[in-house]
Amino acid sequence: MQDKSYYEILGISKDADASAIKKAYRSMAKKYHPDKNPGDKQAEENFKFVNEAYQALSDPEKRRIYDQFGKEGLQGGGGRGRGGFGGFGGFDDLGSIFEEMFSGGMGRGRGRSRSRGPQQKYELDLGVEMTIDFKEAIFGCKKEVKYSYKDLCKTCDGTGAKDKKLQTCAQCGGQGQVGVRQGFMTFAQTCPACHGEGKTIEVKCPDCKGKGYNEKKDSVTVDVPAGIDNENRLRVAQKGNIGFGKQQGDLYITFYVKPDDTFQRHEDDIYLEVPVFFTKAVMGDKMKIPSLTGELELKLDVGTKDKQQFVFRGEGVSNVHGHGKGSLIAQVKLVYPKKITDEQRELLEKLNESFTGEHAHHENPFESAFEKVKSWFK
Repeated sequence: MQDKSYYEILGISKDADASAIKKAYRSMAKKYHPDKNPGDKQAEENFKFVNEAYQALSDPEKRRIYDQFGKEGLQGGGGRGRGGFGGFGGFDDLGSIFEEMFSGGMGRGRGRSRSRGPQQKYELDLGVEMTIDFKEAIFGCKKEVKYSYKDLCKTCDGTGAKDKKLQTCAQCGGQGQVGVRQGFMTFAQTCPACHGEGKTIEVKCPDCKGKGYNEKKDSVTVDVPAGIDNENRLRVAQKGNIGFGKQQGDLYITFYVKPDDTFQRHEDDIYLEVPVFFTKAVMGDKMKIPSLTGELELKLDVGTKDKQQFVFRGEGVSNVHGHGKGSLIAQVKLVYPKKITDEQRELLEKLNESFTGEHAHHENPFESAFEKVKSWFK
């Protein structure tokens, strides 16, 4: 269930309204509630996923972000945790769940066994990856995405069987589960022969070779928003896999950005290493530096230090969610000459002597320390 979309977890369509979302949540919460499935760790985990899905889809703003960017878009937001059973995302009639679960009328007509039909063999949502240039990520662009998707085999209607003929699984007797004995206890697990379907294929479909689907190629042109970053996802509605009832999932594109030789990006900020010759740093000179949109003037402080940073607000990357711009941070890297001539040495010595009050300190920075060490051996 972890890999399913929130819509698939609740068993609803992408255009479900608030009432349908709430109704689906109540149904799934009753199905997987720990009090109804004591000791069932999988049911407990599923209950957490159902709760997480409802918290996202019942909130219009969270749902909008999820529809555009998927689960990653909600990371860092409040109310997403799966750590307990307390957060029910505003579900105001939780008591009715318990009444229906534990009252005398619980499960009317629900306890009867159902005949199992073929289960879809793949998720409807589809993920692909795309690498883009640094400039394309900063300013946005249009990109054509080529991909392959799964389409339900029309010959066998997704069963994977020739003439759609399935037979009852011999290993589980059609139950979809088998008992596994550990010590003096027996546990139920999904049947490995039929994968929980209760049916097996006698003769594979000649068109899909038993897979239940066929691979098809497609392409779509998307608008990549300015400011998109590594591992950001973009959702393209109804461009995913096609399943039963011609339901089609969504296509999720995960982006990876090529590094740039000049600029380094961290979230919405841009870092630029600026080589500065030591004499310019001493004097506090001015210099031109490149920016994302052209050039900027950097005014150095007198005696600028190595790795000192100068911040230019609003000269970074546009936030992909529309929350302003980051900064450009210029970090100084002092550069010294590898060799000097006799004339240059003479000039440097004159410069050194010219710092009258500071000169004496520079000549003997450890004078007091020398005297202290000498005293240790008297």
